[in-house]
Amino acid sequence: MTMAGRHTDARAPIVRRASVPARGPRPAEELAEELGPGPFALVMLFASPEADLVRLAGQAARIFTGARLVGCTTAGEISRAGYDEDTIVAVALPASHFGAETLTIPDLSRLEPRDLTTAVVRAREALAQDHPAFAHEFAMLLVDGLSVKEDELASALATGLGSMPLFGGSAGDGTRFRQTLIMDGDRLLRNAAVLSFVRSACPVRIFNLDHLVPTAKRMVVTLAEPRRRIVRRINDEPAAREYARLLGKDGQQLTPFTFAAHPLAVRMGGRHHVRAIQQVAPNGDLLFFCAIDEGVVLTVAEPQDLALHLERELDRLGDPAQPAAILAFDCILRRLEAQEKQLTGRVSDILRRHGVTGFSTYGEQLGAMHVNHTMTGIAFYPPGTALPEDG
Repeated sequence: MTMAGRHTDARAPIVRRASVPARGPRPAEELAEELGPGPFALVMLFASPEADLVRLAGQAARIFTGARLVGCTTAGEISRAGYDEDTIVAVALPASHFGAETLTIPDLSRLEPRDLTTAVVRAREALAQDHPAFAHEFAMLLVDGLSVKEDELASALATGLGSMPLFGGSAGDGTRFRQTLIMDGDRLLRNAAVLSFVRSACPVRIFNLDHLVPTAKRMVVTLAEPRRRIVRRINDEPAAREYARLLGKDGQQLTPFTFAAHPLAVRMGGRHHVRAIQQVAPNGDLLFFCAIDEGVVLTVAEPQDLALHLERELDRLGDPAQPAAILAFDCILRRLEAQEKQLTGRVSDILRRHGVTGFSTYGEQLGAMHVNHTMTGIAFYPPGTALPEDG
């Protein structure tokens, strides 16, 4: 079975999406059947770590010939059911409305910003030459969520991207934090990233939202290991114990649900950005999802109602027109908070009604920044839609 030579049905959705159980014997074939006929410019696969990734990548590369194929492992999926588990989600951009190029960064430990800038500029230029009629463009980044290189990579990409907006997500591994994988065609890579460049006939809107409000509780990082995102002491006290004390909690009972309910944020550019805690080390150190350093002032943030806030923000994407589809990368901490507060059903219903597809991440990228505890993504609108930013 191959997607080559097939033609897009004019009545088909502008953006296609599909999902199948993670442990099925022929997941790529089932996804292709649900996505419908191509050809496709770009196919994205977001797979539970329970899936047979080797089989999936091999099957998908044979089936989606002619399309750029990218993907990653997840910390949970977002399908037509809303929040989902143990599935493989596919999002496909038909060649009738999209053109795509990809750039693989195979070893994040050897980032060369100058060479990366050159490669990015060349990919952008090639895409523009191949698809001059498509007026809208964006870049999407999928990156190893355990690489500890997302901040450096996002910053390095900014120069080459110029005015092209970037959003992205960090690959996950459920709540195990052992192995995250990036898919590039039939290859599965660690400590790597793949950057997709897309031009489209469809207007698009990049968005980033969070439901957190800073409080008056502040603390200072007094001892850290920035390269490994480890904080050893806060206010010159053992990090986990001091964090717990400021929350009025027992330092021995900190869990991912605690981190989701009481995130830490740093003020930059007039806005607070979360520096989320991933886990507590056995010695009481705190391991973060994002860049951290000594001297940083952290503010405890408290969440608003997750479901109400999400509904309001997604409704805003419907002004002045409803999106044809929404692709979203949602921090694992938001999913954990929904579980803890028994909001999973409500949140899933909101995601369903707004046509959101994507996955839960170990972090999100927005422009030159790597962020946490957000939902970051892109809304696609029918060709000809006039968006406010279009003037």
